[in-house]
Amino acid sequence: MRKALSILARSVAIFVPVFLVATFVTFALRALSGLSPASLQLGESATPEAIAQIEHQWGLDRPFLTQYFDWFGDMLSGDLGKSWYNGADISRLLVEGAAISLSVAGLALVIGVVFGFGFGVLAALRRTTWVDRAITGFTTFISVMPSFVVGIVLVGVFAVGLGWFPSAGYAPADRGVGVWLAHITLPAIALSFDTVSDVARQLRAGLVAAYRENYVTGAVVRGLSPRRVFFRHVLRNGVGPALAVLGLKFPNLLGGAVVTEAIFGMPGFGQFAANSAQRGDVPAVQGVLVVSIVLVVVFNLLVNLVLARVAPASARGV
Repeated sequence: MRKALSILARSVAIFVPVFLVATFVTFALRALSGLSPASLQLGESATPEAIAQIEHQWGLDRPFLTQYFDWFGDMLSGDLGKSWYNGADISRLLVEGAAISLSVAGLALVIGVVFGFGFGVLAALRRTTWVDRAITGFTTFISVMPSFVVGIVLVGVFAVGLGWFPSAGYAPADRGVGVWLAHITLPAIALSFDTVSDVARQLRAGLVAAYRENYVTGAVVRGLSPRRVFFRHVLRNGVGPALAVLGLKFPNLLGGAVVTEAIFGMPGFGQFAANSAQRGDVPAVQGVLVVSIVLVVVFNLLVNLVLARVAPASARGV
């Protein structure tokens, strides 16, 4: 427990400054972009007086730091402001979109972990054999396949051709787990290929390196069974790189949702971000970035805690 608290405190000490800097840069986007709600509400023919009135209504005529601290305080209470485009509550819109995107990204992560760990373990156990070479070739092949190409192929084969899955749209879990899974399975598979590949290759490399360590040789010499050697010595000390790469893959899954949601017609987090950026809806874009930062920071914090528990060497910075 003490070690976990130490790792948690160390991670928070790193992530809090990162979060503060990231939110400040995020808020500064409006000043840097030069965009204004008046351009959305009044068009290009707006008079300077009308623009000044609109900006006063939104509080944009106040000093920059005053605006930032007010926005930061509201953000901590869960209020991300109103959309310049339609005045809708951004927090509510983000919750609706995030539920869709996190469903897809979560399932993609599960697929990546299950198949990535399966391929990585099998390749390490059968290292230098045709099985190892086949898995290495397969993971290399899927790593270079763009998610939008995979998505189009999946729709054409499994949705349009075979009719096993819906080709577009989203159904929430309260309409039935089966219906929900049917709508997110193909997008999740399209997003998972890169995660499967990287996890498998990193795990294979970590396990092969662990097998070469002296403590593993000593365990074999002492007569321990291959199963015990693998689970007690090899896996625990070789899994670190694969777990670490998961922390890097989660932001990629959220980013990849923009293209995947467009292919599958899902009104998720990525589509909301893309539409807001195209409209110049700065508060909405700021809200997307803040939520993304929080999700990435929390996920990496969890990965660090798991690493400290499963691979103790990582907690010592080894």
